[in-house]
Amino acid sequence: MRVIDPVVQLDGIVVEYPGVRALDGVDFRLFAGEVHALMGENGAGKSTLIGVLTGTRRPSAGRVIVDGEERRFSGVAESRAAGIATVFQEAQLSPNLSVAENVMLGRERRGRFGIDWRQTRVDAVEALVRLGLDDLDPRSPVSRLSSAQKQLVALARSVVDDPRVLVLDEPTSSLDQAEVATLMRVIRGLRDQGVAILFISHFLEQAFTISDRMTVLRGGRKIGEHATRDLERADLISQMLGKDINSLRALGSERKAHHYTSDGEPVLRAEGLGRRGELMPTDVEVHRGEIVGLAGLRGSGRTELASLLGSVVRPDGGELWVGGERVSLRTPSAALRRRIAVTTESRRIDGIIPQLTARENIVLSLQALRGWTRPVSQAEQSALIDAYVDALHLDPADLARPVEQLSGGTQQKVLLARALAVRPHVLILDEPTKGIDIAAKLDIQRRISQLAGDGVAVVFISSELEEVVRLSDRIVVLKDREKIGELSNGPGVTVDTVVEMIAAELEPDAGVDVRGNNV
Repeated sequence: MRVIDPVVQLDGIVVEYPGVRALDGVDFRLFAGEVHALMGENGAGKSTLIGVLTGTRRPSAGRVIVDGEERRFSGVAESRAAGIATVFQEAQLSPNLSVAENVMLGRERRGRFGIDWRQTRVDAVEALVRLGLDDLDPRSPVSRLSSAQKQLVALARSVVDDPRVLVLDEPTSSLDQAEVATLMRVIRGLRDQGVAILFISHFLEQAFTISDRMTVLRGGRKIGEHATRDLERADLISQMLGKDINSLRALGSERKAHHYTSDGEPVLRAEGLGRRGELMPTDVEVHRGEIVGLAGLRGSGRTELASLLGSVVRPDGGELWVGGERVSLRTPSAALRRRIAVTTESRRIDGIIPQLTARENIVLSLQALRGWTRPVSQAEQSALIDAYVDALHLDPADLARPVEQLSGGTQQKVLLARALAVRPHVLILDEPTKGIDIAAKLDIQRRISQLAGDGVAVVFISSELEEVVRLSDRIVVLKDREKIGELSNGPGVTVDTVVEMIAAELEPDAGVDVRGNNV
């Protein structure tokens, strides 16, 4: 029987940074006409391996072989010339250019008098149609698109050159269910055309659904390579973590056994709080030591409610009470003075200050609370940092590095540490575990549970309903920008309970799946 050679083969790849070996003798194979999922927690070496393949990381040892020829890429252009295209988690587009200009950037059709914009737009439309995006106006500025549409435009740009290899790095992180289905259809179509696809995602069910094979990395080493159909989910998680998943189950059991009772005055109470076009008037309250989860589909009003509670945006109706006192909080700074701390969903846009170190990012909220005339001393900073190194399992070596260089999980822990530095009475967390690995997720979930045990009132949002049910004492359910009910959590409450509540008024053939797919 004829042996099929891989399109890409990495042999014994070693990549070293000062004081750390990011990849330690890693072998990897990618074949034409397959989807190969690369799995591992943050820091496992996934991004570094992608960097080797795309020319942004030079290995200190090992070989990169493409189509049987050893290659040494000195940059992305050389990798792309070899037929390797990449779509990253954060869509790298030019916001002031149109959709067509972004799709064809660097590949414009040229005529006798320069760029032939008519033919360039025709080529862009062909790429969009190939992805099922024929309803997207090629003349529209990218700045007007949603984050999901931007991700799909980036994917369209990647297929213009008919790549042999397509690297998809967290391509579904900003997509809703229908858009994920569109992307999966496109991926399968490209695979059937013989494209070799490397798929990286923290959504385990998506990886199991789309991939033919999986390679697992941990601590810079290859742990295993498996046919997806032969790999159990629990085995995959165990390989990624280096331990079993009993700790995850134990956390859920601890929260279920918490038996929170909401006696006394709520720490935070909203009556008729709303904003025209964004959220209908809503009542909600949170008590000391309680975790209130906000559950619903994308666009249900979860983030809008969190933003109003944290004064990130101002309501145009309703009242807010803090500690039994009616207040009018016009800014996040005003909320912070009332010890209401917020972490937003978009950590890269509204969260971290990329060029500052992790240490500097952590102290920002405390410094803002005090004002710039009362700087946080070095001794206070050190004590604060030491506390969160232990509490959130931060690596001390990361603290002096620009936060933009750190993994997504570490960035999320930095944002949580920043919010905790002000000793909040109310902590509002919008997708605190989005797009991070399982180990970091467990660390953050445990810390949230501990904070509630210490008396902090927590508002928790996650698109993964398993997380909401696992952590929450009470669940506020939203749909179509309106609160539709509440559930007191307990042994009888499951993901299906929440799903049924959300789906109660949907048409039987609506085809909406609101179950979370991540761990």
